[in-house]
Amino acid sequence: MHKLLDPSESYTFSKFFEMKLSPRNVANEFGYSFERGNLNLPQYLGEIDRVKETSKRMAEVRPYVNLAREASRREVLIAPVILDLVYYTKAELEIEYPLKVNQQLQGIIDYFLESTKDFLIVEAKREDLDFGMTQLFSELIALDLWLEDQPQTLLLGAVTTGKAWEFAQLNRSRKHIIQGLEGYLIPKDLEELMRILIQALSAS
Repeated sequence: MHKLLDPSESYTFSKFFEMKLSPRNVANEFGYSFERGNLNLPQYLGEIDRVKETSKRMAEVRPYVNLAREASRREVLIAPVILDLVYYTKAELEIEYPLKVNQQLQGIIDYFLESTKDFLIVEAKREDLDFGMTQLFSELIALDLWLEDQPQTLLLGAVTTGKAWEFAQLNRSRKHIIQGLEGYLIPKDLEELMRILIQALSAS
């Protein structure tokens, strides 16, 4: 198969977004298989008492904030979700986490969360979830290689504009990535989204 990347060049995660490659192209480039399908991600079943208050705060400030910029969406729509997630899971949070596996897989992960059970990465984009998913694929592949002999079988990542969230899941033993067809809108689907995120990081 014809290679899309020049082995003599360096690439960052954000470069994959700028190149407008498809998620399938990126998966195949690094030797992973690809499919689009329903992930049917498990949800946390316990009480999450902050969701209604978080949703209310978002609704109160949104009329007064220009959300055209990625930074604005991070502050108003994404950060409250991430901070509530840390509260519920006690996961370690790194913001703008640098990760380098090699010259073709390196860059900054917007939100990197690590619990005793698992890892979760979140990529924030101002727009264009489709090519944001391409960037997310490159980050999941880098994470898979970086973790080496760690026992996690599945790695989960999300890409979000703040208003919309989508997921992808990498099966490490099969070297297979699924781009989830499900989408979650904020604030309408906030509780369902939060239950998915909490379960992804909750110790079994």
